[in-house]
Amino acid sequence: ITQGMVLRDGSRLSYPINGNHFYDFFIGHELNPRFNSFDLKYFCELRPGLIGWVVINLAMLMKETELRGSPSLAMILVNVFQLLYVVDALWNEEAVLTTMDIVQDGFGFMLAFGDLTWVPFTYSLQAHFLVRHPQELTMFSAFGIISLNGLETIPTATGKRLLVSGWWGFVRHPNYLGDLIMALAWSLPCGFSHVLPYFYVIYFAVLLVHREARDEHQCLKKYGLAWQQYCQRVPYRIIPYIY
Repeated sequence: ITQGMVLRDGSRLSYPINGNHFYDFFIGHELNPRFNSFDLKYFCELRPGLIGWVVINLAMLMKETELRGSPSLAMILVNVFQLLYVVDALWNEEAVLTTMDIVQDGFGFMLAFGDLTWVPFTYSLQAHFLVRHPQELTMFSAFGIISLNGLETIPTATGKRLLVSGWWGFVRHPNYLGDLIMALAWSLPCGFSHVLPYFYVIYFAVLLVHREARDEHQCLKKYGLAWQQYCQRVPYRIIPYIY
């Protein structure tokens, strides 16, 4: 069975069925499983996980208020940064239709678990950490973190945001670099006493490196020689002079 074949119920295959049951379960067979006109993957891609993420963050803010009388500046920063990120994603939800998750990946365990469980319970680690490990931030530190989180970006049709001022000429995926810098900004209000708040940054770096490798493969198939020429001109993938 070849990639892209249409099934009787109107869904499509994302990957060939190659006999590796673990891989097929992890990636998924169907590209867009549906109940009548309800696209299960499109619904799960953003809404449950991102909304759950915000709800958990707000619950952590309320718990900190209950314990200490008022939310800390660090907790407020984490909630505001991540709320803005979620609102932007949901407001521009149609942009997800051109992402790798929707276009190429099947709706298997990777996306189902990631969308519904991993996102809300892992991405809210900073807020959870601050409840048990309060951090005192000065206004100077807060302004520094805000400036790091507020990179000059432009929205794209993929749902990601691109760094402007010619960064595409320095690295092939400056949007991934921007995501990593924002993730770091979300963790900095938690201080440096524990690695737990930085788990998201570490995990996200691994995820983006793996995603970038898959994207490189697809771009090479799609653009051929032109992509090879671009890679020669821009040798760094995500981080200039490092990777």
